[in-house]
Amino acid sequence: MNTEKDLDERESVAQRSARRENAKRVLRESGLAEMLQGINKNLLKGRGYFEEYDSMVLLKWGTGYTRRHIWVEIVGSSIRFRLTPHRKCVNSIPLCDGEYHTFPGPLWANRSLLQAELKKYYEHPVAESSSD
Repeated sequence: MNTEKDLDERESVAQRSARRENAKRVLRESGLAEMLQGINKNLLKGRGYFEEYDSMVLLKWGTGYTRRHIWVEIVGSSIRFRLTPHRKCVNSIPLCDGEYHTFPGPLWANRSLLQAELKKYYEHPVAESSSD
């Protein structure tokens, strides 16, 4: 019985590791990791910070009432940017479901599309709700 639990735990760890490695690969190959670091270094003057999860990266900046972030999630080979709640976009690029803008592999291969999307999110970032 203990063996089944150990096997499930090892399988879970292996799946998490695979998600992390895939996310690192997509962020590296797309150039998005470098672009996010560039925003922090050049536009935020190093005042931002990153929170990294298995398949998600948050670039946060600001303090108190001005806290903002860019939320990027990797799902398979697609890059998804979390949006502020809104209606679906009429544009077909990027794919929009009302919650995320999604860039499948062929779209993120075009770095100028990713740069334009990041520019949009830097200029109009998602605001974090106050904990008050």
